[in-house]
Amino acid sequence: MEENNTLKYPRRILMTADTVGGVWTYSLNLAKALGKFDIQVYLATMGSLPTEKQKVQAAQIPNLTLHSSDYALEWMDKPWEGVDKAGPWLMELQKQIQPDLIHLNNYCHGHLDWNAPVMMVCHSCVFSWWENVIGSTPPDQYQEYFTRVQRGLQAADLVVAPSRDMLQSICRIYGEVANKIVIPNGGEPVSIARDEKQDIIFSMGRLWDSAKNIESLNRVAGELSWPVVIAGDDAVPGSSDNATFANVTYTGKLDQNEVNSWLSKASIYALPARYEPFGLSILEAAHAGCTLVLGDIPSLRENWIGAAFFVEPGNLEALKYTLETLSQRPDLRKKYAERAAIRAKAFTTKRMANLYLAKYEEMLNSPAISDQKNAGKAIV
Repeated sequence: MEENNTLKYPRRILMTADTVGGVWTYSLNLAKALGKFDIQVYLATMGSLPTEKQKVQAAQIPNLTLHSSDYALEWMDKPWEGVDKAGPWLMELQKQIQPDLIHLNNYCHGHLDWNAPVMMVCHSCVFSWWENVIGSTPPDQYQEYFTRVQRGLQAADLVVAPSRDMLQSICRIYGEVANKIVIPNGGEPVSIARDEKQDIIFSMGRLWDSAKNIESLNRVAGELSWPVVIAGDDAVPGSSDNATFANVTYTGKLDQNEVNSWLSKASIYALPARYEPFGLSILEAAHAGCTLVLGDIPSLRENWIGAAFFVEPGNLEALKYTLETLSQRPDLRKKYAERAAIRAKAFTTKRMANLYLAKYEEMLNSPAISDQKNAGKAIV
């Protein structure tokens, strides 16, 4: 009797995302790359409604359909009413779309009654953030977050993280998961004139974001020879006052073209981060030919060792010394900018999409996952 060797391929993917961070950029990059494989992506966004610019971005990707909501994200303040309301909305989308696969970029909806294999991607989490930025475990008010995240992770068929360090943190904090893999994020080189570099130190991050540690850059900027330009907000949420620092210019929030313009000019990109599970802005800077000065944390060493300078996040003297030395050493800047650009070629959108596609197909053709989903349907 001839065996049935028909393989299943994903044609419709329901993907969740938020509109307030890097997951938005990641989701659009991945969706666009998956279009080359004739895969339709239905992007269900939460957190806040997309801006007009974001709507235009999404509309430019032919294989992407945007489904928007402003349901609260799990890491927000008192989010659970919104998180719970998002569940029926996602189930209704599943009913309408009939996806072949579920790609969750959040945790707390992993346990829903999905009729297709569920991949969950761990971009960051409150507990690992708290450990690295505050130096302790979160207070008791985050116990509900912990419980829900753990439940979502255990329900997923495959757990993905953009770095080994992030995946290890997730398993250490919330418990081991049966199936897991690292798939690095990807990006594409931008068409910029890298031979027109100027004496500028550039960074991206909000003043109040302790994870990015922009504060350290502000504190040393006044003692540097080169001006520091930061793409981000210089006001703390809830305050109308803007902070001022010597030798620092805040540009406010920029679109991608404006970011590319600054990256094309900047000779140095500095991000002395305390917490950064991957760092898409670092990848953009490397593609743009910037010399990288990064926080000395495991996730960034994992990707950029040998192609960047590392500084302990709290060491202001080391940060100042490294930036000032590089400003005076064009030979050193050129050497490490070239190394970073070469390293960046390992993190392309094409490679990322190919790795995800391979896992999508593996999940769709897994007898164990198929049996589990069918058993769930029978019970219902």
